[in-house]
Amino acid sequence: MNKTLRRAAWSALMLGASTLAVQAEMVAPTTPPDPPKFDAQGEPIFVNRSDIFEYKALPAYSEPAWVTAFVDAGKLPPVAERLPKEPLVYKTANMPDGAGVYGDVMRHVIGGRPEGWNFWAGQSYGWGGIDIGLVECLTRTGPLFTVNPADLQPLPNLAKSWEWSEDGKLLTVHLIEGAKWSDGDAFDTEDIDFYWNDVIMDAEVTPLMGATEATYGNAKLTVVDAYTFTMAFEQPFPESVLYAMAYGNFCPGPSHILKPKHPKHGGESYEAFQKAFPSDMMNFPVMGAWGVVEHRPDDIIVLRRNPYYWKVDENGQQLPYLDEMQYRLSTWGDRDVQAVAGTGDFSNLEQAENYVESLKKAADPASPARLAFGPRTIGYSLLPNLSGNGWGEPNEGSQAVREMNRNADFRMAISYGLDRQRLGDSLVKGPFTTIYPGGLYAGTSYYDKDSTVYYPFSVETAKAHLEKAGLVDTDGNGFVNLPDGGADLNVTLLANAEYATDKNLAEGVVAMMGDIGVKVSLSLLPGKDLDNARDSGRYDWFVFRNATDLITVVQGTAALAPVGPQTAVNHRANGAGELDLMPFEEEMVKTVNAFISSRDPAERVELMKTYQKLYTENLFAIGLTAYPGALVVNKRFANIPAGAPIFMYNWAEDNIIRERVYVPADAQIGAELHPNTLPGELGGAGPVTAN
Repeated sequence: MNKTLRRAAWSALMLGASTLAVQAEMVAPTTPPDPPKFDAQGEPIFVNRSDIFEYKALPAYSEPAWVTAFVDAGKLPPVAERLPKEPLVYKTANMPDGAGVYGDVMRHVIGGRPEGWNFWAGQSYGWGGIDIGLVECLTRTGPLFTVNPADLQPLPNLAKSWEWSEDGKLLTVHLIEGAKWSDGDAFDTEDIDFYWNDVIMDAEVTPLMGATEATYGNAKLTVVDAYTFTMAFEQPFPESVLYAMAYGNFCPGPSHILKPKHPKHGGESYEAFQKAFPSDMMNFPVMGAWGVVEHRPDDIIVLRRNPYYWKVDENGQQLPYLDEMQYRLSTWGDRDVQAVAGTGDFSNLEQAENYVESLKKAADPASPARLAFGPRTIGYSLLPNLSGNGWGEPNEGSQAVREMNRNADFRMAISYGLDRQRLGDSLVKGPFTTIYPGGLYAGTSYYDKDSTVYYPFSVETAKAHLEKAGLVDTDGNGFVNLPDGGADLNVTLLANAEYATDKNLAEGVVAMMGDIGVKVSLSLLPGKDLDNARDSGRYDWFVFRNATDLITVVQGTAALAPVGPQTAVNHRANGAGELDLMPFEEEMVKTVNAFISSRDPAERVELMKTYQKLYTENLFAIGLTAYPGALVVNKRFANIPAGAPIFMYNWAEDNIIRERVYVPADAQIGAELHPNTLPGELGGAGPVTAN
């Protein structure tokens, strides 16, 4: 980008702001300012885990009358025979609006497209909640935003219970007994065994969410019986593993369907295994509340209730209450528009550029949608590639950038060169965004302001740190040169082309870096290509939307630092498995490992203070901005919990516990596309009806 274009981009970003005043004095690091007050944020009601549900047998069970017609026609066993010995029972007292009624549809709009149904070989279902509706995992984390901190642990799910050995090195897990896949096949440890040995432990298979042996603390898994397995660990009480068993890392697939296609069990090849269940195949067996019955490319995906779903309410009504889920295949921006307008029913409003207009429309009493903001847990960082020993096989230019990335003064220069307030204001005006220095988010459980180091905006201070790093403009073209009279330092910045927020922030970074003399070239890639470039190490910098580890700490804890060769997103091992950690990274690793092994809450708090200081003082990654998301839900839906964040332990589709969401009979709109229909047999041409 030449100087004229850079200045134009800067002017646009600043929204007409006046030319920046050159600061005359060096600016010292400080603590970050407090986030602005935001009255629109909702507050959850806290309970203990045992208040939400339990596993027990009930005297009798029921189902929608139209499903009973399948039983009467001999196409289904009676509901009691389809349920587990002790189903998961949701407690009425914890339901915001009480036990529900059957019927109606939830209409989603998404921007993704399904690649196929082999989640376990890396195929995306299109996101937008489709995967959360189809797959179930051993534990569950979404609803934890309502759980009292003193009782904070993952919720049981397919794993009904677990216990640790006295020394904390053996975890015994008990599965729910008698649960079935949507085709009636038993769910048991055969599914666990296949997932562990033929997905996680097979280097040729990469599950969608990227789980590896390291995700589970390099455990050794042993099947004990049909409903019990153990995991042995080198370190005592790695309780973060229980969080790793939730979405989407330990969500077993139907081994009776997947196994015959796997190369180790007679399948043709790994490529054939991945593609064995294309997106036009209906009725792939699921453990989720709904199964796919229709997919029209670039138009719609329709899910219908799973007749073997293994959860009920206290009245014995088999869940879910909603009979159908629809996913219109459009764009992510259209999702927000349709949800606010009432032609869609649900959206995670996360593109800050849409907030003001959405709030205006939702404030109208006639609006069909309600809009509730959660905590500021959407945060973006600038991640420098910190590997200097060959990860991603960099060329000479990229290697020079990496050497600079590993220089503390260079990272400080980047931070000082970023006007985070204006970056946030360029997305949305008002009290939404907050300055984010990096690391743990303000307002989350382990955040400590006094342990957070912030390098505030100062062009002159940024330039001084560039000079200390040996970067000076020796040829007078406005950009710094590499040491010893080298060429211009030229950094390539990756960002997601599919999201306006990512693109806007990346363009702001490019403009701001230009003003301190660092030449940055922007490369916008679609999501899948961006993921591949990031995971393979083929980048200098990238704009990254942070994951759960920096929000909850207890979930994805290993990702907080390069504790293993593949755990940290911006510093992974080279092809030989070697990590070249800097001293502060070694301290981060020690701190994170101590946190993982500690069972002392007070010690954990202190360890996270140490971690936060190491992260922010040394700029492991460079924070940009943080802001809240808003849950947009059509007003006709009941049992939406207060204060549900769009993303904390998981996405809102999981947080709201969709299987217990319902629409009162007098508010149902009758918009089902496949009424009185259930998923059919595997590979069938479509859904089946009772007649």
